[in-house]
Amino acid sequence: MNTNNRKQTPDHMGHAAHNASQSQVEGSGLNNPQGGKQDIHQVITDRILEAMEQARATGRRLWDSQPSLPLNFATGKPYQGINVLILWSAGLNNGYTSPYWLTYKQATEKGGQVKKGEHGTHCVFYKPWESTDTNATTGETEITKGAILKSFTAFNLDQIDGIEAPAKEERPAFVAIEQAERILAASPAPIQIGGSQAFYRPGTDTIHLPAREAFINPEAFYSTAMHEMTHSTGAKHRLDRDFSGRFGTEAYAFEELIAELGSAFLNADLGILGATLPDHADYLSNWIAILRNDKKAILTAAAAASKAHGFIKGLMAGQEQEAAA
Repeated sequence: MNTNNRKQTPDHMGHAAHNASQSQVEGSGLNNPQGGKQDIHQVITDRILEAMEQARATGRRLWDSQPSLPLNFATGKPYQGINVLILWSAGLNNGYTSPYWLTYKQATEKGGQVKKGEHGTHCVFYKPWESTDTNATTGETEITKGAILKSFTAFNLDQIDGIEAPAKEERPAFVAIEQAERILAASPAPIQIGGSQAFYRPGTDTIHLPAREAFINPEAFYSTAMHEMTHSTGAKHRLDRDFSGRFGTEAYAFEELIAELGSAFLNADLGILGATLPDHADYLSNWIAILRNDKKAILTAAAAASKAHGFIKGLMAGQEQEAAA
């Protein structure tokens, strides 16, 4: 939906993972032009920082979401005023993927049926009224006009059976990247596919992602998945990552820096960093304030992301060893 630089040495991760990362990144054109040894994570971080300086926040979504305005399915017209915010909020909170809404009566007239147990969203409208009175003094007829606020209940098309949603614009079939799928198979936390938002839920230790086909391309799906996987490495029973003492209320923003850098490092392993770098930079530019407040923050974030990257690579190596045994 729902709702994100310190020079490292091979000692900060397994040597095999570091070498694998270096070979993949060099294949992507990130090798040291002088031919000497160079920290790959530092190279990637530097490139992202450079791109961040040029990034213009476009608000680009990497997967299908609701259009700019919620629409009434029966009339085809967009909702207006406060109802736009009400329905946007309901859609995000409940994970609805459809932009279309209907009243119970409209759903019935269209041959649909609200699913058992579903609750509608209360919207409002102004109903005009007019009264005609006779002035007792002058005898003239006086007309008073006004409006009264009334409510109605709307259901998202996801809550209704028996009505087929309009066809979406066709997109090329999702083509899996074999190496990326192996990384996902070694995810620190279980991955659940479905819904309209991407997030890691600490309470259940689960990663949630929209369907693969909802993303604009495979690279966007894997990049998002690896962002959430990096988040999951910070759980107390894993790397126990907690920067609230240093960053206070900005700890969430700092964790987003770590997750996005971790995703970039894993994308470099796959050789798809070039395709995803603009999105990493654009996303991270939203958190640039924390970098201005603490000049060493990016160094700490890169170190933590490198540790998370090594953790995931270690899980992957262990899984491959088990498969080979």
